[in-house]
Amino acid sequence: MFGYRVPRADEAMLISGGKGSGVSPFRVVTGHGAFVLPVFRKVQFLTLSLFEAEVEEPCVTKQGIALTVKAVIAAKIGSDNDSIVNAGQRFLSDQTQMATLTGRIFAGHLRSIIGSMTVEEIITERQKLAGEVLEGSKEEMARMGLLVDALQIQNIDDGGLGYIKAMAAPHNARIQQQAQIAQANANQAAAEAEQQSLRAQSQFQRDTAVTQAGYTAETQAAQAKSAQAGPLAQAQAQREVIAAQTELAQRNAELRQQQLVAEVVKPAEADAERVRILARADAEKVQIQAAAAASSNRVALDQALIAQLPQIVEKAAAGLAGANMTVVNGSDGLSDLVTGLAGQGVAIFNALKGDVGSDHDKNNRSQDSGRTGATATNPDTKGIEGREQGPQV
Repeated sequence: MFGYRVPRADEAMLISGGKGSGVSPFRVVTGHGAFVLPVFRKVQFLTLSLFEAEVEEPCVTKQGIALTVKAVIAAKIGSDNDSIVNAGQRFLSDQTQMATLTGRIFAGHLRSIIGSMTVEEIITERQKLAGEVLEGSKEEMARMGLLVDALQIQNIDDGGLGYIKAMAAPHNARIQQQAQIAQANANQAAAEAEQQSLRAQSQFQRDTAVTQAGYTAETQAAQAKSAQAGPLAQAQAQREVIAAQTELAQRNAELRQQQLVAEVVKPAEADAERVRILARADAEKVQIQAAAAASSNRVALDQALIAQLPQIVEKAAAGLAGANMTVVNGSDGLSDLVTGLAGQGVAIFNALKGDVGSDHDKNNRSQDSGRTGATATNPDTKGIEGREQGPQV
């Protein structure tokens, strides 16, 4: 629209030519437009954007050491009307002078502040230095309508004197020492870690080898046991067979022993007992004959034989008691046996009587010859033996 002007967002529109307010020779318009009468009014624009000023100034410290300090200032015109009016009155015709003038102002304050500080303070307390410079220039910058956003000390140089380097030498040495110690500790820790890793690997390898050896031994033992299972079972079966055969042989031996006792020993013992009984009977017979011959008394001899007959029968029965005999027919068989024994006793009595008569007629023979003939040649004695062996009822 004709006569209507609008400033940019970072500009202030200054309208001059009208009636002033008595304080400002122009009207300030920001953030909106305004009608400007041509010819009667004049419009100018003042930038409100940020500008940068660099300062590189040689300074002398409190210790008399020359330093070159480089700093950067970020500043702008204030947003209020007073700041815009003050800046417009000073920089509207040449707005580039704002950065130049700001740098010169800060250079002066920087020399002043550094002159009251030592190199050590400047190096170690840069923020303090920047704060004091800002505080010292604040009033002057406000009068020009400028506002400092930031001040940064970029570099401090002693011009090759080596003071700053020498000042840093102890710290560098300590840092290097600490670095070397740290490196040594790191190397030692790395070596220990490596050794620990090697030990762990060795331990793991050993455990693995032991475990594998154990598995191998168990496998071999199982295989050996499996291979021996068949022979062991066969040996066990053979052992059981041998044990059964041994037991059977023992039982057969016991049975054979019992058979030998029943078939050989008992009959032999019975025969021996029978022989002994007959021998005793012959001896008693001889004694009776001798007694009869000596007394020449046939009646006494008969009585003596009759008196001895029960004992002879009893001993003959006792001799046959252990013989291998079978008794049948119950009580009848037993009666027959007793009858046979009694008949044998009568036969023995009759034989003895005949022998005694013959001996009485032959008194001239000796007693020993009569005993021998009676024992060896008497047919009745043989009959008795036959009868003793014969009766089995």
